[in-house]
Amino acid sequence: MSKTLIRGAKVLGGEPQDVLIDGGVVEAVGRDLSAEGAEVVEAGGKVLLPGLVDLHTHLREPGREDSETVLTGTRAAASGGYTNVFAMANTFPVADTAGVVEQVWRLGQESGYCDVQPIGAVTVGLEGAKLAELGAMHESAAGVTVFSDDGKCVHDAVIMRRALEYVKAFGGVVAQHAQEPRLTEGAQMNEGVVSAELGLGGWPAVAEESIIARDVLLAEHVGSRVHICHLSTAGSVEIVRWAKSRGIDVTAEVTPHHLLLTDELVRSYNPVYKVNPPLRTERDVMALREALADGTIDIVATDHAPHPHEDKDCEWAAAAMGMVGLETALSVVQATMVDTGLLDWAGVADRMSSKPAKIGQASGHGRPVSAGEPANLTLVDTEYRGPVDPAGFASRSRNTPYEGRELPGRVTHTWLRGKATLVDGKLT
Repeated sequence: MSKTLIRGAKVLGGEPQDVLIDGGVVEAVGRDLSAEGAEVVEAGGKVLLPGLVDLHTHLREPGREDSETVLTGTRAAASGGYTNVFAMANTFPVADTAGVVEQVWRLGQESGYCDVQPIGAVTVGLEGAKLAELGAMHESAAGVTVFSDDGKCVHDAVIMRRALEYVKAFGGVVAQHAQEPRLTEGAQMNEGVVSAELGLGGWPAVAEESIIARDVLLAEHVGSRVHICHLSTAGSVEIVRWAKSRGIDVTAEVTPHHLLLTDELVRSYNPVYKVNPPLRTERDVMALREALADGTIDIVATDHAPHPHEDKDCEWAAAAMGMVGLETALSVVQATMVDTGLLDWAGVADRMSSKPAKIGQASGHGRPVSAGEPANLTLVDTEYRGPVDPAGFASRSRNTPYEGRELPGRVTHTWLRGKATLVDGKLT
């Protein structure tokens, strides 16, 4: 493997330094480095971060290759600065057996753009009635550590307790999609002023908050780990903050779209804004930003949810829920957290790389940019400003809520164990 010398990069936003990559690892970090025969990348003051890690990605394969595949999804990930993604289990067939998670893991190995760690289903078929083969998935070649029925809530308290007890045996974590199903029957958007004015079925905040409250208490009772997916309300923030103050082993994620967009956008009736959980109020958005800044919310996760054109180009009620996010996540975080002064770039590296890697036990990812560490890196032009053009996405789907919106920052280079997957904004 050839050497690469990144010259003049702001490591975690600090003073410009040179970074030498050799043999898949960072060989040296310092000033005025040189290496004979190395490929030189002139960073010109761009920010160098550890490769991003997404704990919540939908790659759709197997079963919905019309919306995304492992290959197209990992190409989108590399374009967004990611070197590791965790693939959710709601595929067809569901990733509830060792065989399916191994298939997804091997497809990720073959893609070469990004490491793929499958997430195993908590229950058979995501039906919430019987635990899936949690131990077998953990012992498989995929080495599953995170389990989730995302897209559906593990609504039965007994099943949730058993899952928490089971994964405790091997240090796993249950990632809960917090949505009480009885409280969200027929729900189309956030329950509030806008839903009342539009006459759309409301999705109350308590549907999320009640499940989170129950599950942190279950985790405390069992002595196990629970992770809250796509937390979206100010009330949820307060419950997680209370649980952490009590010493409960809970972590939580927020999506980029919940840091930026509000339910006011639904007035357009454009199904691109239809998502689960729904876009909330400005008050919720501000609470989520503050919670991410102070560490109550641990990480940013994309909930990258690709859909084919026909599933979004229809009336609101019939449209699928979800948004693509891998290729815009870092830009949204820069806009909402860095440019507002709530986080510095070291904080971004913590929330988008090191902490998600720790939660998911992704070895070799989320490591410091220092000598001897794996060369999983991303270089970001933070001065860039430009409109989002989904026509240029690597993802197979185009259902982004940011089309035409000007966002800051652009990933120019990504390296996976020293191998460039993205160069000058183009996939290799």
